[in-house]
Amino acid sequence: MTFRTLQGADLSSKTALVRVDFNVPMENGQITDDTRLRAALPTINLLSKAGAKVVLLAHFDRPKGKRVPEMSLKPVLPALSKLVGQNVAWADDCIGADAKAVIDGLKAGGVALLENLRYHAGEEKNDPAFAAELAKLGDIYVNDAFSAAHRAHASTEGVAKLLPAYPGLSMERELSALDAALGNPQRPVIGIVGGSKVSTKLDLLKNLVTKLDKLAIGGGMANTFLYAQGHDVGASYCEKDLAETAREIIRLAGQNNCKLFLPIDIVVAEQMARGVPTRVRGLGSVDEHERILDAGPETVARLKRAMANSKTLIWNGPLGVFEIPPFDKGTVEAAKEAARLAKAGELVAVAGGGDTVSAMHHAGVAADLTFISTAGGAFLEWMEGKELPGVEALKV
Repeated sequence: MTFRTLQGADLSSKTALVRVDFNVPMENGQITDDTRLRAALPTINLLSKAGAKVVLLAHFDRPKGKRVPEMSLKPVLPALSKLVGQNVAWADDCIGADAKAVIDGLKAGGVALLENLRYHAGEEKNDPAFAAELAKLGDIYVNDAFSAAHRAHASTEGVAKLLPAYPGLSMERELSALDAALGNPQRPVIGIVGGSKVSTKLDLLKNLVTKLDKLAIGGGMANTFLYAQGHDVGASYCEKDLAETAREIIRLAGQNNCKLFLPIDIVVAEQMARGVPTRVRGLGSVDEHERILDAGPETVARLKRAMANSKTLIWNGPLGVFEIPPFDKGTVEAAKEAARLAKAGELVAVAGGGDTVSAMHHAGVAADLTFISTAGGAFLEWMEGKELPGVEALKV
């Protein structure tokens, strides 16, 4: 991929429109997790120190083109000002005279936050007139919100076509990590895909078996594959209507020389609750009242060996119900091995998707993997092989 880069660009006295993701969790008007604010700081600081005016564009929640007071971005202002180290100016609208006046009042290096883009219906419709109104406010456009890059909105795609467009530092880092995982990876490449439903990850599985050397399937979705192969899954969650689809993916993997790793033993219990009795079962020996809730020790040991014999790992989804110990054991053991190999420089380990991020933090390895993407939907669509409009619009 070819992009302009902010490093070395003439930024002095420019007004930079920076698309950020400030859709942060809030309770009673207070931010409960400022990770997304912190992610934008390197780009904000670079632009500010270079003497640019920094104008932040963001959405919050889903106001659907209307002014919904509780979906204002204004409560973000105090925390953002503290992190940036200067008073961030505020505009009550993201286009028009109010926004222009606030930007005109900024000094070189000053930072402003504009009101919720989604107060305007033109944002999600990617309305050219709305994109043009946004573009009037700046000289250059910077997208630092990979998490919104799978949406063709006015602030992610429309403006990028009207101004010189750059990826921000956070976006650059994400694209570099993803390219290392699937674009131009060191081989062999192994994937781990877990989670409960095959139905939500069909496109993902069909794409990965054509790109990877090995693919391990875990979590509830593995039950569907085991059922498709004729194994009894007892009272486990299983999408039995997708058995033929699972068999099709198994065939597709074979045609593309992708070695598929399905569970060879499983951890079962009659209830999904803490402290319940558990048993390790071989395939096909599950009682009718038992539920498969984690990968068994032999399955995990085999997966660890497969990772050790790989150069690149891409991981999406847990191997079991990790939120409820002891059904976290398989995920935690595999995650610790991935982290060990990554720290030793033996494996490029990239993980992403909501449950995956939580699982890596639960295992205590989030800081040790090569890269963790918090982008959710954008990360999944990228793994599915889909073009992301917000990324495509940045290409030179």
